[in-house]
Amino acid sequence: MADIHVTSRGPIFIGGPDRCGKTTMRAFLVSHPNISIPAVGSNMWTYFYGQFGDLGLRNNFERCLDAVLRYKHARFLKPDINRIRREFWQGQPTYARLFALFHQHHAQQEGKPRWGDQTGLIERYADLILAAYPGAKMIHMIRDPRDRYEASLARSPNGRGRAGGATARWLYSVGLAKRNLQRYPDRYKVVRYETLVCQPEETLREVCAFLEEEFTPAMLMMEGAREHRRKLHPGSNGQSGRSPLSADFIGQFRKRIPKREIAFMQLYAGRKMFAYDYPPEPVQFSFSDWLLFSCVDWPANLARMVAWRTVEAIQQNFPSLMRRKLNPTMVVKEG
Repeated sequence: MADIHVTSRGPIFIGGPDRCGKTTMRAFLVSHPNISIPAVGSNMWTYFYGQFGDLGLRNNFERCLDAVLRYKHARFLKPDINRIRREFWQGQPTYARLFALFHQHHAQQEGKPRWGDQTGLIERYADLILAAYPGAKMIHMIRDPRDRYEASLARSPNGRGRAGGATARWLYSVGLAKRNLQRYPDRYKVVRYETLVCQPEETLREVCAFLEEEFTPAMLMMEGAREHRRKLHPGSNGQSGRSPLSADFIGQFRKRIPKREIAFMQLYAGRKMFAYDYPPEPVQFSFSDWLLFSCVDWPANLARMVAWRTVEAIQQNFPSLMRRKLNPTMVVKEG
């Protein structure tokens, strides 16, 4: 798979669970004159890798290409279908090559030599990605699981066992962070969201050194992602000379997350949280709270946590039995 044409420095992948700062890291990086990363996650590895058999068979390739082209995030890249078909057969016919062509062409449209991708939990595919793309680097965003969960509630505010699923995702991701960093110490970097917020320039300089790119002041002001900057800091005109990030959202879980859910998350993730400098929050239960936690919250969250890990294991290891499916709203209907 090393036949893929890339720049000498290789592509950049940004991973981690949802609501951990991937989009913010992307906003900093695309403000560099050399780096192109789409504003939406491609999710190509998540939804299409290995799903259509050997792409060396033209029929399989066409089925895969058709599926990718009906995905709205792929359409966002404004692909040249004929060019992709033509260039795909000029090298090894692999999924990695197909995905790279979409991103390479998009980077060329932006006039930038180095392409990248942000995809939630892309760390699942670190072995395949780093083998496929010579010189590729991966940045793994980590955030306090309680704040990450609080930020995710806007999307799914109801339902039992919510904290269980959130805990499972966070533990899975940090487990991969440790494993991948040990395997690829020169090509893998873990960045705490809180460190990025509180020490943006120092963190970005470290990230640039890791990526072998020169730090530029425009990165700090997100000059290449002004829409995201406005979302982070409404009214910011970029003239203050300071990062638009705010530490106000750090520790928000104390105001919004029920203490029984905080207790559950700390019970199962406490050791890993401590390793990333996320101290436990003191939680005091009344007798009724303890009873509800023991009889309602704990079993519901534990069941959700086990269910998430089970489904993830099947989808990752046996995709033919249970593939990851796109949300129908993200698929362009034929015709």
